[in-house]
Amino acid sequence: MPLLGQLGVSFERYGEGWAEAAWSPTELAGNPFGIVHGGVYGVIHDAAMNFAANSALESGDRVATLDVSYQTRRAPKVGDALTVRGDVSQLTRQVAYTESTVTDSEGEIVSRAMATFIVRRKTP
Repeated sequence: MPLLGQLGVSFERYGEGWAEAAWSPTELAGNPFGIVHGGVYGVIHDAAMNFAANSALESGDRVATLDVSYQTRRAPKVGDALTVRGDVSQLTRQVAYTESTVTDSEGEIVSRAMATFIVRRKTP
């Protein structure tokens, strides 16, 4: 997704049911005070959890977001070194339950999210 790159996110690590990215927020991700804008977390969390959910599926299956809920606990600045990780907590035939965390360089939680995705299975 080009938007993720413009926000400074680079997903580089994946495994079955998880995805991880380095995030150095760009000016596009910031508000006029140089702090990451709260709405940007929705995009970042949704992407992390979507990538995690897709990594847990069979080839040809896909997911679509049903809902995302997130809280922001700290206010990182544009240029700070952050890590984003999405994980599948439960995968059923029709729904994927996921979690995502953004942490700072000291491992402190910046933002945390939960989401549900509808699973669209490939038809035989």
